[in-house]
Amino acid sequence: MAVPPHRVGVLAVDGVITFELAIPERILGTTTGTDGTPLYDVRVGSVDGGPVRTSSGYRLLPEHGPEVLADAQTLVVPAIAGPHSPGPAGGPEQETDRRVLDLLHRVAGRARIVGICTGAFVLAEAGLLDGRPATTHWAHANRLRRRFPQVRLDPDVLFVDDGDLLTSAGVAAGIDLCLHLVRRDHGVEIAATTARRNVVAPWREGGQAQFVETRMPEGSGTDTAAVRRWAVEHLDRSPGVDELAARASMSVRTFTRRFRAETGTSPGRWLAAQRLDRVRRLLETTDLPVEQIAARTGFGTTAALRHRLHAEIGMAPLAYRRAHRPPRAG
Repeated sequence: MAVPPHRVGVLAVDGVITFELAIPERILGTTTGTDGTPLYDVRVGSVDGGPVRTSSGYRLLPEHGPEVLADAQTLVVPAIAGPHSPGPAGGPEQETDRRVLDLLHRVAGRARIVGICTGAFVLAEAGLLDGRPATTHWAHANRLRRRFPQVRLDPDVLFVDDGDLLTSAGVAAGIDLCLHLVRRDHGVEIAATTARRNVVAPWREGGQAQFVETRMPEGSGTDTAAVRRWAVEHLDRSPGVDELAARASMSVRTFTRRFRAETGTSPGRWLAAQRLDRVRRLLETTDLPVEQIAARTGFGTTAALRHRLHAEIGMAPLAYRRAHRPPRAG
C-alpha cells in the first residue's frame, strides 16, 4: 500500500518575504521517490484563508486556509519583513498576529515546526524556542538575542535541527534546511537528486559566518589613526600591541584606552579582524597559494591560518576560495 505524501503547510502572513515563502514548495514539492512518486504535499495557507500583503509590494491569495496549516505534519514559518526584519527604516517591535501564535501552540508537539530566517522570531514569540537551540539571519541575530534571551541562539550556522523544531539562517539557507529535511526523511540519494533538479548544492560547507562582514570600524579619532593605517599596511609583520603603542608614542595602557575609544574595540581584536579580512579578500580575488597568504597576513604558517579561518567561519582556505570565487571561463 502506497504511503501518502508528507503534508507540509506553509504559513503566509502579512509581510511575508516571497523568496522564502516559495522555498518549501520549490524544494520539498519537487522531491520524488525513485519511482517518481511525490514525497511531500506542500500547501500554502493563511490564518483566515484570505489574501496577505507580501514584502514585495503585491498581495498574494493562498489557495488554502488554516485547515491545511493545522493539519500539517510539518509547518513552515517563512521569513517576515517589517517588525521582525530590521531594515533601514527600523521601527518599533510589533506583536505577531494572535491567530498565528494560537496556531503554533495547537500544532506544537504534534507536528514538526520549521522557521526560515526571521520566522525564528515568530517561533520565539510563541515560546517554542525557550531553552532550545536556534538560528536566524546573522544581521538579525542581536535583535533576536535581545528580545528573546532565553533562546540558545547560534548565529554562525546555516541551520539548526532540534528534532521537532528547526530554524535556518537567512534567504538561501532556507534551501539548505529544506534539503536537510529531505536527507533526514528519505536519505542522501533522494536529497542529492532534489538538489540536482533545482540546480543547487546538496550540501554547503561552513556556516553563515562566511558571509558576515568582518571589518572593524575605521574609527573617528585621530590619536591612533596613523598607527592603524600603518598596521594595515604591515599585517605581514604581525605587529603586536606593544609595537603599535610605541609607534604612537604612548604607553600600552594609554594606547589601548584611546584605541578602544576611537574604534569601539581592543587593538588585539581589531588586528585579528583586519588579518582575517585580508585573508578572505586574497582568497576571493587572487590565485596566491595559501602559504603566501599566510605570510602576507601575519599568520606565518598554513596551519595557523587554516585553524583561525576554520574557527571563525567553519571552512578551510581552499573550500572558502571555491565557494566565493566565480569559475574560470573556458
